Amino acid sequence: MIPFLDLGQTNKPHAVSIRAAISRVTESGWYVLGREVETFERAWAAYCGTRHCIGVANGLDALTLTLKAWELPAGSEVIVAANAYIAAVLAITHAGLVPVLIEPDDETFNLDSAGVEAAITPKTRVILCVHLYGRCCNMTDINAIAEKYKLLVLEDAAQAHGALHNGNRTGNLGHAAGFSFYPTKNLGALGDAGAITTNDDTLANRLRHWRNYGSGQKYHTTYPGHNSRLDELQAAILTEKLPLLEAETARRRSLAHFYLTNITQPAIALPPADGIATDVWHLFVIRHPERDGFRNYLKQNGIGTDVHYSIPPHRQQAFPQWHGHSFPISEQMHQTVISLPLNPTLTDNEAEHIVAVINQWS
Repeated sequence: MIPFLDLGQTNKPHAVSIRAAISRVTESGWYVLGREVETFERAWAAYCGTRHCIGVANGLDALTLTLKAWELPAGSEVIVAANAYIAAVLAITHAGLVPVLIEPDDETFNLDSAGVEAAITPKTRVILCVHLYGRCCNMTDINAIAEKYKLLVLEDAAQAHGALHNGNRTGNLGHAAGFSFYPTKNLGALGDAGAITTNDDTLANRLRHWRNYGSGQKYHTTYPGHNSRLDELQAAILTEKLPLLEAETARRRSLAHFYLTNITQPAIALPPADGIATDVWHLFVIRHPERDGFRNYLKQNGIGTDVHYSIPPHRQQAFPQWHGHSFPISEQMHQTVISLPLNPTLTDNEAEHIVAVINQWS
C-alpha cells in the first residue's frame, strides 16, 4: 500500500538532528520563549525575506492574532475565498470581524482578483489570501487592488512554505503572513506550531505582546492578549529541519512534473502546469467527476488518497447563517477534488505505479 502520507517516513531523514534538538532543549532547562524560539524566528524571517518573525502556537492563532493586532473596527469585513480551509474563516470570526466569501478562480483554486474588487464595500478592511495547496495567489493584482482601496493584505501561507511570486517568497507578499508548521506541512514540527512574518515594526511589536498574554514586561498587560507561544522544543526541531526544505521542495516539484507529464486519464482535471518552478506542491490535487468511485478504485490498487476539502465553509454546521448561500464553483470543487500522494520520500517506482493505475481507469 502506498499511503497518502507517512509522517514517520518523511521525518526519517531528520531523525538525528531532531534527537539532537530535543536533547538540546531538555538539557537547557528553558522551555518557553527562549533561545531556540529566537533562533528559529531569525532563520524563518531570513528565509522569507522579512524583517520580523513572531513564533506562535499554531497557524490559526497566527492569522487571528494578526487580525486582532491590527485593531480594526468591530464588524470590519475580510474578503476570503469560499473554498478555503475553515481555519481562515475561523480566524476572521475569532477576531470579531466579518468574513466575505467569494468564488475562487476555477483553475488555480485561489482568489479571483476580479471577484475581490467586486466584493469591496465601505466596511472592507482586509484581503485574506489563502495560498491553497502550495500555489501563490496572484499577488500583483491583489496588492494593486489593496493599494487602490487602502486595504490590508494578510497571507495565509500555511500550505505554501517558500512558494514564489515574482521572485519573492510567501510571507513577504503582503502586510503580514500567517504560517502553520503542523506536522503534515512542507516544513512540519512534531506538534502544533505557527509563526507570523511582517516588515511592519509596529505590528511585530504588538504581536510579541499579543502572543504572551498581551504583555511585554512580566505582570504588565498592554493588550487583551492570548497565550499563544511557539515552544522551545518545536522551534528547535523546525530550525534543524529548515536547511533541507529547499531540497525537499525540489523533490516535490519533480514529482509534480512527473504527474503533470504522464497522467493522461481524460476524465481527470490536472492542476495548472505553469507553476512547476514556483509552487511548492504541498498537495497535488486533481479533480474527477466520479470522485468516490475513483478513490475506491485507487484504494483497491494500493494507493491512498485524501480530500482537501469535502465540505466548504458555507456548508459547515458552525455557520448556519450561510446555509442558504450558493457558491457553485466552490461547491463543485469540494465535490470533485482528490489529493494524490506527493511528498519528498515518495519513490520514483511508487510515482510510476500511481500514474499507471490512474491511466488504466475506465
